[in-house]
Amino acid sequence: MADPPKPMTSKATDNPPSLNSVPSEPSARSTGISFGPDLRGDIGPCQAGGVYHTRSITRVSCDRRTAGRISQDNGAGLSNINDDVEEGDDWRDKRAKTKQVFRGTTLLWLAYQSIGVIYGDIGTSPLYVYSSTFLEPPTQDDLLQALSVIIWSLTIMVTIKYVLIILHADNEGEGGTFSCYSLLTRFANITSRDPREEVLVRMERHHSIDMRAPNRTIRDRIERSKFTHGLLKTIGVLAVSMVIADGVLTPAQSVLGAVQGLKVVKPDLSSSAIVGTSCGILIVLFLLQPFGTTKLASAFAPIVIIWLGFNGAFGIYNLVKYDWVVLKAFSPYFAIQFFSQHKTHGWKMLGGILLSFTGVEALFADLGAFSLRAIQLSWMFYTYPCLLLAYIGQAAFISVHPEAYTNPFFNSVPPGMLYPSLVVAVLAAIVASQAMITATFQLTSQIMKLSYCPQVKVVHTSRVFHGQLYVPFLNWILMIGAVLVTTIYSDTTRLGNAYGVCVMFVTFFDTCMVTLVALIVWKLSPFLIFIPWLFFATIDGLYLSSSLNKVPDGAWFTIMVSGILAAIFLLWRFGKENQWRAEAEDRFKPTELVRKDQKGHLCLTPKWGGDSLSVIRGFGIYFDKTGVMTPAVFTHFVSKFVAIPEVAVFFHLHPVEVPSVSPEERYHVSRFGTIPGCYRLVIKHGFMDEVISPDLAALIYTQVRKAIIRQARERLGLAHKDVGEDDDNEVNAEKTKGELDGDTMATSVRTITTTGLAVGPSGLTPGQGGYELNPRTNVNNKLPVELRDNEVADELAKLDRAFAAKIMYIVGKEQMRVKRSSSIGRRIVLSIFLWIRENTRAKIANLRLAMDRVVEVGFVKEI
Repeated sequence: MADPPKPMTSKATDNPPSLNSVPSEPSARSTGISFGPDLRGDIGPCQAGGVYHTRSITRVSCDRRTAGRISQDNGAGLSNINDDVEEGDDWRDKRAKTKQVFRGTTLLWLAYQSIGVIYGDIGTSPLYVYSSTFLEPPTQDDLLQALSVIIWSLTIMVTIKYVLIILHADNEGEGGTFSCYSLLTRFANITSRDPREEVLVRMERHHSIDMRAPNRTIRDRIERSKFTHGLLKTIGVLAVSMVIADGVLTPAQSVLGAVQGLKVVKPDLSSSAIVGTSCGILIVLFLLQPFGTTKLASAFAPIVIIWLGFNGAFGIYNLVKYDWVVLKAFSPYFAIQFFSQHKTHGWKMLGGILLSFTGVEALFADLGAFSLRAIQLSWMFYTYPCLLLAYIGQAAFISVHPEAYTNPFFNSVPPGMLYPSLVVAVLAAIVASQAMITATFQLTSQIMKLSYCPQVKVVHTSRVFHGQLYVPFLNWILMIGAVLVTTIYSDTTRLGNAYGVCVMFVTFFDTCMVTLVALIVWKLSPFLIFIPWLFFATIDGLYLSSSLNKVPDGAWFTIMVSGILAAIFLLWRFGKENQWRAEAEDRFKPTELVRKDQKGHLCLTPKWGGDSLSVIRGFGIYFDKTGVMTPAVFTHFVSKFVAIPEVAVFFHLHPVEVPSVSPEERYHVSRFGTIPGCYRLVIKHGFMDEVISPDLAALIYTQVRKAIIRQARERLGLAHKDVGEDDDNEVNAEKTKGELDGDTMATSVRTITTTGLAVGPSGLTPGQGGYELNPRTNVNNKLPVELRDNEVADELAKLDRAFAAKIMYIVGKEQMRVKRSSSIGRRIVLSIFLWIRENTRAKIANLRLAMDRVVEVGFVKEI
């Protein structure tokens, strides 16, 4: 569970479910032979229990025959825990997220989709690179040198650095600078984790003996240095913040540029019309995001493919018709000459040339939505060749018509292709922003996993491609930001000044992070890594320093936005770390809270006062957010009320990185040996499963009951087929009465509940058709397993009585306050954290529960 919800509930009532739907206390059924209630007693008419897909429209109809089959499990075993064992936490299977690998047609389909999402930004750069680089018509030499720098920038920065190296530094398929940081946290002890997330993380720290001495020394120094911990944390968060800032700027820049392109055919288009049309297109673009990455990518891919195809074809046409001599630019000699001749002026010109690869960060950030091979295929075999041909063709045209540099794409269009290319260019520019929008969704999901951001709703939009996400809250924030930026800046020239700085910061951060990954994760020799790192860092530094010239002209905006976001993320993380320390005192075994006195009655341990506990009739469901040790809500309930429900279930939801969890693996029930009638139910759910439903109590009751019966069957040495379907609680009382005559039922009840005979494996003898009646015990072999053992019968009777008497959903309401002894700065920071936390917590009213059965237990922690 998330943080305990805000109190918006009433107290639990004493009204039991309807008598026709649960075992009534005086009847024979309630004293040991109940076969499962009709679930309608807890949920009202026509609703089914269990875990179901959130995308499913129809729900299972509810009647007495389907009620028991709603959550076919399951293999949910019940673990009988010894007193001196850490109780109830044996459900953890340590399965973390694993990387999806695609092949064949699926891989080709992903490569096709990636063109529609990833390359819109970098693919539309031919519209403005030359006009942003030159301030006057270029000479032949200047043109060749600039073209050579463009060619080698695309080759080195995109193809070699990102496509061939950085994309391999994924964290279980996820990409981006922060994913590199997350990967490092799995291979080095450089961060603390949320106790709820620890089970989801697969630590793979290499043994020291398996590492080279230099690598081991580097890792040890990083692990011991708190400054390095903070630096790596800040770099990861800054990179995410800068991508989000670009996620606001890029849609505004691309859409505004697309609409301004209409001036080619309508020069008198007013500024207000351009801004209004751009805002309208932006709103539509963000309204389309809920459809998901697959649908949007499939729709946008033809546009980008045609656009890149136009660029490639026009490039070949211009190269053949005008000046094929520009092919000399493939020689790095001209790129070197560019810097040697232009010096400071050439360094400043890099601010325009870097626009040829803006959007490169999206290749890495969007890795989780697609895959390494898909991105490599789409770049190497289509996008990269098309872009090279585009810049070469434009250079060939400009070499003959130098004044064409002001609008290089449209001026170099072959005759008769102006209007088709204008339409495609406008559409391509509109969809260009999808790369950064998708990237922001990916990165926001990553920082939430490491508790750098308040939890917001994340929607997985594909059952096949698990990394394709949509974040509704962020989508609307980006939309508002993009519309405001478009309205305020109103033209691409002013927006262009703010563009590019964040890109270069992110590429430099990626270079540094991947270098650490190579040393600590890949275990490559530092002597092998140093030269490549120095080479790429030098190029990053050249472009970054050049782009910083734009700060006074508009780049300050993106730096300011990213700085504010980074401060919020770091503040949230600081608050969460303090919260974890405050909650650590509540993590202990139930034996440290409750024990039995000399008379066998439950009482508190001396540490908690030693008072005897009174028993509340009813079925208490405690929402447990960690799934281990003792839930804090149970601790405070028992210690403050000095009472315990007749049956208590610690209910924990465990998310798994798959669309849906199979019924066989979904449920796990553990029994606490020290507290009679106390269980833990863990439900593992995928990202398309929904668990919290109005019939939650019936689901929990059913799963606990099944687990008890299953354990009894195992003790008797019976296979599933030996006891049929009755032990799975999938028949109702009427069906049972049809199988067992009244005399046998009465005899069985008297045998178990009156004479007190203990029936175990020795009381049954194997027969040819299963198990026969043993004359010594007088127990019919056709009886359900719960009638064959006094201990099981008593336990089920207690469970049935509690469920029939009262149902309580007991939720913790954790309030936090800053310690009075804290410094002023610390109090301010933590007060802001608590305010954000209070306004972003899940509200109990949003849970689909019967509110008259909800009880909130409040408690205060100091941080």
